Amino acid sequence: MTDLSPPVDPQQPVSARIRARIAKARRRFHANDNISDFIEPGELEALLDEVAEKMKGVLHSLVIDTESDHNTQDTARRVAKMYLTEVFRGRYAPVPPVTEFPNAARLNELMIVGPITVRSACSHHFCPIIGRLWIGLMPNEHSNLIGLSKYSRLAEWIMSRPQIQEEAITQMAELLMDKVSPDGLAVVMEADHFCMHWRGVKDADTRMINSVMRGSFLRDSALRREFLSLINLKD
Repeated sequence: MTDLSPPVDPQQPVSARIRARIAKARRRFHANDNISDFIEPGELEALLDEVAEKMKGVLHSLVIDTESDHNTQDTARRVAKMYLTEVFRGRYAPVPPVTEFPNAARLNELMIVGPITVRSACSHHFCPIIGRLWIGLMPNEHSNLIGLSKYSRLAEWIMSRPQIQEEAITQMAELLMDKVSPDGLAVVMEADHFCMHWRGVKDADTRMINSVMRGSFLRDSALRREFLSLINLKD
């Protein structure tokens, strides 16, 4: 089949070149999607330069004198670097390597990992989301076991994107089902949303707790109760 898509113009902004590749592959690029497959070597640095230049325009439109104000002279680049390499890193970096081990001992009892501290940003206002994550697993003899630290690394990769909490833990559940292949999986997240703290109702006490259950955790209410009682959200 002949490729009729227009050639990529190297003079275009790097963001346009990345968008063109995504469009050609007919993939989506929502705020909480990972787009690392479409970023070529060296382009992340060029994207940082582009975002920094755009951020200068934002500060200019906010009527902030970045030329004579020593506090904000380098703010545009600092913010661009923060978004691309820290806060939203999970959009631009590939999934971290995870060594998988066979379940040689044929473990088939409840395993719980947590609480894992998670940090994200609300995709509505880009305000911080800070919380805790618990993972429950029911492995089987064919499951792949992964190291304890790898759960934290995978959670950070999923959460360091603009997210809403409900979708974030669903993505986490799908990733772990693929990596571990357990009989059952449970993910619970409790978090503070700073879009509630800083703006709107300015309520500093409200938290959100939600869960995703798969396999045996969905079918077996006793197993579900055992998991929820052991994580003890009040701690």
